[in-house]
This record gives sequence, structure tokens and C-alpha cells, in this order.
Amino acid sequence: MIRSTVFKAAAVGIAAALALTACGGASSSSTAADTIKVGALAVPAGDMLKHVSKELAAKEGLTVEYKEFSDYNTPNAALTDGDIDANLFQNTTFMETYNKASGKNLVSVGKVYLPPMALYSNNVSKLEDLKDGASIAIPNDPTNEGRALLLLASKGLIDVTEKPITLKDITANPKNIQFTEIENASLPQALNDKDAAIVTLAFALPAGLSSDKQILVEGNDSPFYNVLAVREEEKDDPRVQKLFKILTSQEMKDYIDTEFKGLVVPAS
Repeated sequence: MIRSTVFKAAAVGIAAALALTACGGASSSSTAADTIKVGALAVPAGDMLKHVSKELAAKEGLTVEYKEFSDYNTPNAALTDGDIDANLFQNTTFMETYNKASGKNLVSVGKVYLPPMALYSNNVSKLEDLKDGASIAIPNDPTNEGRALLLLASKGLIDVTEKPITLKDITANPKNIQFTEIENASLPQALNDKDAAIVTLAFALPAGLSSDKQILVEGNDSPFYNVLAVREEEKDDPRVQKLFKILTSQEMKDYIDTEFKGLVVPAS
């Protein structure tokens, strides 16, 4: 009788232990399932993702892990390799250029914000003061170089083809502007020896370039809004949809307006 009681007690103990293990495993699995890893450059998207992680994600039952990148070349490779689940740093033109070159198929979940490209100068305070033969530094990657040429063409400084990519696509240069193609991260330093430089916001903000140095800036109707990008098979993943909902919420728009003082434009 004693032996039977011992066996029953042991059986109950083992069952309880298994139940606890099962519960613990379910909790861990649930946490992992609600975690999304997102890559971005430090500014402005990195700041935005940190805010989402600390202040907004928990309300949607989501954990956001932010991974910082320092250039435009590695976030897409990290996404296609599965090191991250999404990235937030590029517009659709940049993404499509990457897809074509790599044979991959990243897709946009939707527009999140516009980091307006601008022409900055330490030497002149308005566009009209740029002299003939002025030296201007521009980005050297195909997407941002074409975007820079379109920005200059919008004010008649040059004429370009319908979809410019490089300096070869300039069809008229009435002011004889002297262009220098420079890697994006080095463009802020180019202002020390050039009359002006076109700098993307991701590198202008960390370099301390403010709106008072802008002599030409993209409008809110720009087609170059940055998007939340994912692998095609994960576009409808609940984690992705939750993150996009947060990134385009009114709370997020209020944060962007307050934090960046109008220099970053939230998608409408």
C-alpha cells in the first residue's frame, strides 16, 4: 500500500513538472513569435525604431529589436540573408535597383516617412547666389545621384533625361556647374571645399547640418518616401503588419514632427 502511494505521488509530480515545462515552452515560443528584428541607419529611422521599441510596441503585443547599420549597402543584404526581418532606410527606387542587381525580391509594406534631400552650402544663403562654374558634390550611388540631379533640374540649374542615373544623363548645364560624385557618408565634409553639396537626411542630421544651410530642398510631394521593406513571403506576417501600423500611427507622426522639427515628413 505504501509502495502504491509512492508511485502515485511520483506520477503526479512528473505530470506537474511536464505541465510546467510545457507552459514555460509556450511562453518562450510566444515571445519569439512576437519579436521582429528591424535594420536601419541611426538617423532618423534608428531613432524612430528606438521610440517604437520603448514606447509603442508593447501596446500591440510586439517586441522590436533594432539593428543599426552605418551605410546603404548592408541593410538589404542582411534582410535577404535572414539576419533581420525588415528594414527601414530606403525608397522604392533604391529597393528596385537592389532587386534588379541581386536577383532578390524585397517588397514594400508601405511608405513611412520622407527624409527630404537638400542642397546645403556654407558659402551662399540662397540658390540664386550660386555663381557660374560653382562646385557641387552629389551622391555617387545610382538612386541618390539620379534623385539629386532631379532636384537640381526642378529649379532649372540643369536639364536631365526623364530618369537620370549618372552625370551622363545631364542634357544641359547652363551654369557650367562642376560636379563631384562622393560617397554618401562623406558628403557633409565636402562642404568644406565645395560651394554646395547635396546630402541625404540620414547623413545630414548626424553631421549637424540644419535647415538654415539648405538652399534647395525636396517638397512633400517627392516620390522618394522611405518604406518598410521585407522579404516577399513575409509581407503579410502579423509582426510586420503590427509594426507598419505603429510606424504610420498618429502617435508616431506626432513623435516625428516633435523630434525632427519638420525636417522629416511622416507619410500621410
